[in-house]
Amino acid sequence: MISKYFNWSDAKIVAFQKALLEWYDREGRQLPWRVDHDPYHVFVSEIMLQQTQVQTVIPYYLDFIASFPTVGELASAPESKLLKAWEGLGYYSRVRNMQKAAQQIMRDYAGQWPTTAAKLQTLTGIGPYTAAAIASIAFNQPIAAIDGNAFRVFARLLKIDLDISKSQTRPVFQAIGDRLISVARPGDFNQAIMDLGTSYLTAKQPDAEHSPVRDFDESLADGTTLAYPVKTKKAKPIDFYYYALAIQSPEGWLFEQRPTKGMLARLWMLPLIDRDDLTTSDPKEVLAELSTLFQQETEIHAEFHEVEMKPVIHTFTHQKWHIQIVQAKLTSTPNLSLFSGKWLSLAAIAEAPLPTVQLKLNQQLFV
Repeated sequence: MISKYFNWSDAKIVAFQKALLEWYDREGRQLPWRVDHDPYHVFVSEIMLQQTQVQTVIPYYLDFIASFPTVGELASAPESKLLKAWEGLGYYSRVRNMQKAAQQIMRDYAGQWPTTAAKLQTLTGIGPYTAAAIASIAFNQPIAAIDGNAFRVFARLLKIDLDISKSQTRPVFQAIGDRLISVARPGDFNQAIMDLGTSYLTAKQPDAEHSPVRDFDESLADGTTLAYPVKTKKAKPIDFYYYALAIQSPEGWLFEQRPTKGMLARLWMLPLIDRDDLTTSDPKEVLAELSTLFQQETEIHAEFHEVEMKPVIHTFTHQKWHIQIVQAKLTSTPNLSLFSGKWLSLAAIAEAPLPTVQLKLNQQLFV
């Protein structure tokens, strides 16, 4: 399978490495996690960069390292502090798995990082790409880090027409990447491929003609750059419709903690009621039914009214939430014995670990 797409001579491989690394030395991005080769810094940055753009990650990374400067401090940090530090990055399982991995390092490796990609993959939340990135950058292991950028770069260079959304494709790219990688500078090679994929060989508006490796680019030669990589389109996320209950009492706003498992686990949000749980779609009757459903669950009587706010829309990987805010103001503060919630002041809301979708609700409600 590999020979179908890759038949470069050793001399051509060396020439490719030279062109790529000379460009990287001149123009590689100056990023805060590249100032050293500390495996912890590589680890934090790579986990943050999953599904998040570099410019968004930089301030989060700096704050996170300031709050948890070592793997030991990450391992022992209170979850609430971790979730607050992660607030706005989304996919909160990432930071929970980071802490589990840190705890494994402290418990199973006496605080010392495993130095090979194979051993790094035994840590919670670390897959083949992240393991290869840490192993190559921090420990000089010559193993290619195959992420979206590497898929795109190698697919275009070699006109690889395999569907990158299929699991059986990764081993082919891994084998090719491992053939191409610089043994002397594996970490720089992987980071150069990352930078190439975010500059000259971007997904939608590439500038392959001015790429530092244009002489090796087979898709550029025949004008098929945008045909690669081949990827099956993902299914559209499923729409879900909710009402967010913005209930205010003299002690603050009512928030509830999400369940311990599932989406947004253990984060704090306004109470939500699924539109499908209602028996009516009549706007006037909806408010009354929301009040009834909430009272049945909590024994708290709240009369809701509409607010002139656009629905908040937030897209997860497989779901798209549409949330309409309704509001109620109570003259006294009821007991919460039947409800797993808290009354939070605005100051307390600012300190609580909130998911991104709740931050969007806050922007509508507390402006």
